[in-house]
Amino acid sequence: DGGVRLLSDREALGRRGEDLAARLLRGAGYRILSRNWRAGRFEIDLVGACGGEVAFVEVKTRRPGPQPTAEAVSPAQRRHLARAAAAWMRAHPGVGSSFRFDIMAITWPESGKVIVEYIPGAFDANGP
Repeated sequence: DGGVRLLSDREALGRRGEDLAARLLRGAGYRILSRNWRAGRFEIDLVGACGGEVAFVEVKTRRPGPQPTAEAVSPAQRRHLARAAAAWMRAHPGVGSSFRFDIMAITWPESGKVIVEYIPGAFDANGP
């Protein structure tokens, strides 16, 4: 197969959302420290820094539907993100003086305007 794998529509949409999220964060003055950083089976979509603050950003990109995109981050996903963030901090000692968990919710219709909702400090490592 030559090692080439085609992305599903869902994966391609997710990649587009993460690319947009990274551009928006850079435009807001963030440095992107990591993208799709993995700790075992846990992944952090984006790690950005602005000043001494490090943001672990979960990017949710969806087509319009009944569930608001920002609500698509389940309690289990939040726990997984917290575990991955702890591993990221161990792997990057001395980076950042404060940390937070953000959600970037992107609703991407087939046509029309993309809607972006950015929620800094959306949850903490101990719960919603």
